[in-house]
Amino acid sequence: MPDTLAPAVVDVVELTRSLVRCESVTPVEAGALTLLERTLGGLGFRCERMDFSQAGTDDVANLYARIGSGGKHFCFAGHSDVVPVGDLSSWTIGPFSAELSAGYLFGRGAADMKGAIAAFTAAAARFLARRGRDLDGSISLLITGDEEGPAVNGTVKMLKALAERGETIDACVVGEPTSSRRFGDMMKIGRRGSMTVDIVVRGVQGHVGYPERLDNPIHRLAAIIQALREPIDNGSTHFQPTSLQFTTVDVGNKATNIAPGTVRARFNTRFNDLWTSQKLLADLKQRIERASVAVGGNGTIEYEKVEVSGESFYTPPGPLVALVAGAVREVTGVECELSTTGGTSDARFISRYCPVLEFGLVGETMHKVDEKSAVADLKALARVYETVLDRYFA
Repeated sequence: MPDTLAPAVVDVVELTRSLVRCESVTPVEAGALTLLERTLGGLGFRCERMDFSQAGTDDVANLYARIGSGGKHFCFAGHSDVVPVGDLSSWTIGPFSAELSAGYLFGRGAADMKGAIAAFTAAAARFLARRGRDLDGSISLLITGDEEGPAVNGTVKMLKALAERGETIDACVVGEPTSSRRFGDMMKIGRRGSMTVDIVVRGVQGHVGYPERLDNPIHRLAAIIQALREPIDNGSTHFQPTSLQFTTVDVGNKATNIAPGTVRARFNTRFNDLWTSQKLLADLKQRIERASVAVGGNGTIEYEKVEVSGESFYTPPGPLVALVAGAVREVTGVECELSTTGGTSDARFISRYCPVLEFGLVGETMHKVDEKSAVADLKALARVYETVLDRYFA
């Protein structure tokens, strides 16, 4: 006889509410992982806290839960941490009260992405109640508390630790809120890379009344900014054109009659699969140098800091994409658009280990005041994830 579970019911809405009430703003755990550990442990999952530290960063709590020890290994991945609430007085409903109103569940993390974590759990509960624990394979949840932060002590280190002890993942779905306007209308099968560059432009400080005696670095920077506004590429088969945005320019000069000697600036670029970060940085440096030379003078450019938070990745349409798209179609009747738009997610790390895609709730309110998810969408997402498990382990 299979080792069957007693009928297990996890209410996706109530679990989401309980998770939202945990004020787990990065890097604080605030009981969210403890709640998941208790819930998943009751379903038969082996739960392991995988907490990591690194000098210069906050300690981060993470949770890895797995049931099964062999066969195909399907992983649900996500994050329990949330972004800060901002101006509390702007919220019409308390950000951690998890109130239900007009068919929506309100609260920080309702969309991004405690709702999806609750849906993972509810889907696994129903699947295991029908199939029993002795399924021919393994299901895991990989939950980090460091996705909305620097992403140093979370998914990256969890995956490395699992690989070092011989655990492999065969397929993964990340529960980011990928749906655009209507639940089920979009999944992400890739993401652009992200690189942030801090530059220092140096010139010669001087009195503005004697321009022949100075070299204004602001003018040089203006030429550089103009040069970097030119299109970097026209996009690729699966990705939008690479984009670049300056995010700050800092001079620190309060005087009206002095041209400064130094100006600092920062830009971020989201790059497609035509580039690696190394190739793109080399190209951008050439553009910067040409613009600087065109200005004349003896000003210099320094690259104070370069941070690459992820390279671009792409999961070609194949068995995993077809499986999830089919599950969405079966539950909702909606045909998923396959997209690579948007920001970054921890899928960029998982892509190094196995096929991965992202599918989750409607993301219109994520990171906003009065973040919310429709109750109907939460229930539908749990059914989609359960159908994914059914199809994967068929």
